[in-house]
Amino acid sequence: MKEITVQDLKKLQDENADFQLIDVREQVEFDEAHLNGELIPLGEFVTNIEEITDKISKDKKVVVHCRSGKRSAHAIELLEAEDESYDNLYNLKGGILAYIDEYGL
Repeated sequence: MKEITVQDLKKLQDENADFQLIDVREQVEFDEAHLNGELIPLGEFVTNIEEITDKISKDKKVVVHCRSGKRSAHAIELLEAEDESYDNLYNLKGGILAYIDEYGL
C-alpha cells in the first residue's frame, strides 16, 4: 500500500494541487478536528462500497486518512479489492494525529 507523509500532504495543500482528500473517521471525530477533506466514514465503505467507488476519483491522487492510519489503510484495501483499477490511493502515514503534531490545526 502506498503511503504519503504529512509533509507531502502539506505540500499538496500549500500548492493547491488537484487531489482528493478522504477522511474515514466518524462525524464526531470530524467535528472535533479536520483537514477539510470529504467525510466518508469507514462503516460506509463496508456497507456501500459500490456507491463509495463512484465518489472516489481514479484520475487524480487520492489521500485517505483517519486518526492514526489504521482505518484509512482498511478503507484503501476495501476500495482496491472492489476495483483493481485503483492505483492512485495513498494512506496518510500517522493520520491526522501526525499532521497535528507537525502543523497543528
